[in-house]
Amino acid sequence: MRERTYKLAQDRAPLLDALTEYRRGRVVPFDVPGHKQGRGTPELTEFLGKSCLSVDVNSMKPLDNLSHPTSVIKEAEALAADAFGADDAFLIIGGTTAAVQAMIMSVCKRGDSIIIPRNVHKSAINALILCGIIPVYVDPGIHPELGISLGMSAGDVEAAIAAHPEAKAVFVNNPTYYGICADLRRITEAAHRAGMAALIDEAHGTHFYFGGDMPLTAMEAGADMAAVSMHKTGGSLTQSSLLIMKRGRVRPDYVRTVINLTQTTSASYLLMSSLDIARKALATEGRETFARVVSLAEYARGEINRIGGYYAFSREIIDGKYIYDFDTTKLSVNTLKIGLAGVEVYDLLRDDYGIQIEFGDMGNMLAIISVGDNHYAIERLVASLSEIKRLHGREGIKLLDHEYIPPVVRMTPQEAFYAPSSPLPIRETVGKISAEFVMCYPPGIPILAPGEEVTREALDYILYAKEKGSLVMGPQDMELNYLYTVK
Repeated sequence: MRERTYKLAQDRAPLLDALTEYRRGRVVPFDVPGHKQGRGTPELTEFLGKSCLSVDVNSMKPLDNLSHPTSVIKEAEALAADAFGADDAFLIIGGTTAAVQAMIMSVCKRGDSIIIPRNVHKSAINALILCGIIPVYVDPGIHPELGISLGMSAGDVEAAIAAHPEAKAVFVNNPTYYGICADLRRITEAAHRAGMAALIDEAHGTHFYFGGDMPLTAMEAGADMAAVSMHKTGGSLTQSSLLIMKRGRVRPDYVRTVINLTQTTSASYLLMSSLDIARKALATEGRETFARVVSLAEYARGEINRIGGYYAFSREIIDGKYIYDFDTTKLSVNTLKIGLAGVEVYDLLRDDYGIQIEFGDMGNMLAIISVGDNHYAIERLVASLSEIKRLHGREGIKLLDHEYIPPVVRMTPQEAFYAPSSPLPIRETVGKISAEFVMCYPPGIPILAPGEEVTREALDYILYAKEKGSLVMGPQDMELNYLYTVK
């Protein structure tokens, strides 16, 4: 069980205190935003509440400034760094997308190489497009029965480092959407021996820092930076995140400069205060909270497996290579043996049973269990899955069951994105080089990225995903009848 000792008083929430004082002061606003504490937008105020609108304010001296924090925001960031065992932390209000891109752009410049798994979120590949960074892709493992992409093996990363000593960083997504964790310590140590930075997309791993018996965290592994999506499992508002780091290879002042390239100068105090309040709750109550979360997830897993046909997998799939550890709060369920694609179960749960899960793909569905869940909600999910199997389950249906297709890279993402391109009917694109993304969202992992050849396998997957009702997005043609390819 992980024990944490904090240097700072984690029961404090300086942004919450400052906003409470602002509200108490009955300040007359002649600044933006124009709704003036909600008085100018009565319908919006009725919908969101007067308490919310009264603190939707702009930067000012008592409330600090996110672009150059010197008081309460600076203190909130120091508390966040202490809570996560980091040297520095930055409040991010552009989602974990902004944190991921700031990490990459802080250590890589135009023409630099980065070692990166191909099953990354599109935000990481977008950073390569923005900066002209060259990817060295490492293919993840593929589970032979589940068809899901796994983590990078440490051995494959070490081989990539040996083959590309010029790379500036190694990027790891840990855990994956499915809860798969890599050997972070070994990968980080390998990167550092080669003089490279270790960057971790920990979007789904906030709870690792506060629960007991959780997988290793990026900061414990000695990584240089990590993007932590507080809103996903930590309880803050959507679009709020943290970038945390250890000092040494990267300077925090430079990181903030990079963040400020793309982060708004009109930072939302609703988002920032939610980060402050959520951090306080996690640091003071997280151990008990996530013990309950794990218990709920394990109970749900057992009940779903008892239905038959479904496979809610867990730590038994650990192989020490591509699956070094597993996040038991992720309720990942394979649906192939009931004859339904994961996205079909997703749609049935939402449309017929009023249950919204995180996503469904070709062979799996994911329900995220976190701080706001309870036993009643779990029972409702289990009962609905049982009913779906009874009413809709089929036998002997051949389903496309592999979620990862190895890319054929022909150009860098930036070269392809900005190259002259033209639309082709998507069924005529095999052998062409894609100039745009194609992905199912969520999870937002590209099937095709700019610069990659459209293979028959990739095209079949795209068409199958569209047929099954997945939200396939990325191309300019939102109907996905045409795809822009490099001329």
